[in-house]
Amino acid sequence: MMTEPDHILELRRQLSRFVLEKAPREKRRAWDQAHSFPRDLFAELAGMGLCGLTVPEEHGGSGVDIHAAVAAIEELCRAGSFLAGPFIQCAFYGGMNILENGSPEQKAQLLPRLARGELFFAYGLSEPDVGGDLSAVTTRARREGDEIIIDGAKRWCTGADFSDYIYCLVRSDPEAPARQGLSFVLIPTKAPGVTITPIDHVNLRYTLSSDVHFDSVRLPASAIVGGPEKWNRGWGMLAGRALDIEKLEISAVAFGLAQAAMEEAWDYAQQRVQFGKPVSGHQAVRHALVDARTRLEACRLMLYNAARLASAGQPCAVETSMAKLFIAETGVEIALACQKVMGAYAMSADYDIERNVRDLLSMPIVGGSSNMQRNNLAALWRLAG
Repeated sequence: MMTEPDHILELRRQLSRFVLEKAPREKRRAWDQAHSFPRDLFAELAGMGLCGLTVPEEHGGSGVDIHAAVAAIEELCRAGSFLAGPFIQCAFYGGMNILENGSPEQKAQLLPRLARGELFFAYGLSEPDVGGDLSAVTTRARREGDEIIIDGAKRWCTGADFSDYIYCLVRSDPEAPARQGLSFVLIPTKAPGVTITPIDHVNLRYTLSSDVHFDSVRLPASAIVGGPEKWNRGWGMLAGRALDIEKLEISAVAFGLAQAAMEEAWDYAQQRVQFGKPVSGHQAVRHALVDARTRLEACRLMLYNAARLASAGQPCAVETSMAKLFIAETGVEIALACQKVMGAYAMSADYDIERNVRDLLSMPIVGGSSNMQRNNLAALWRLAG
């Protein structure tokens, strides 16, 4: 059994009680139907200091603790994505990216507010014709005096509808080789020329996903992530430590949802009686649940090994890619096995399994697909070919 420091055990205890008391099943069902998250409950979590787990003390946080932040995602996912999603968009999309890549001025301006849970970031990475190959983005940014002007479109910008900024990858030098002509820009979602159009979707329904169009959006050069000196240096930001942390947070979501699915099926099987005994007494069901729980424990060990390395600042590109690949794929297997255990009731909105299956089916796709992780690992392990 994995051991954890006392402060993480206490964090788990607090968040488990919070979810149990304030995010019951009927509320989760309502949030899912409305594509929304409970802002009042998120404000309570922020008041507990949760968003400061990715912000140094000198900027108002509690000190960067990746292990604790990953554990927080796991615990919040017992209520689905409705609390974990906004936490990630504040503490990870915002806090981690600005900490790793922001200019001193951006850190001073944004990190204290992120630590207090006052800001949300959405990613502007994919485009209508660009998915895995982000070096091919076509959203254009050009310099004009002390301003930058952005034109183009992004797709699958989850949370753009409630976020304050789009953390946007742009092509800043169309003449340069693909990876040498990219920059990141912080685009306020309410800036003139920004249009947000929702996309209906079936997974992670704590919010909408969106198309975001930029029509001659003018921003000061200070909006360049890292400051003007980081113009055309975006690829290093995309492929650096922040990417490892991104793989960790989505792996934690997959693990937390799979754990919730397993626990619900485990309890159901002991309460549902068929042929004169609980269905957990039938060998086929027992084996399915034991296999699911065993796979879940393997996921746990892989996730927190990667989180431990990231927390210590050690290289972890291999471990985070393995975690994302294995947990996403195994999470789907766990969810489908648990769905079968629960039978027809697994198709009902009266149980969480219906939503958890929807969410877990997307895990091998979002946050860097499984095949992208396989390619990453083959390259990191220097597999010939």
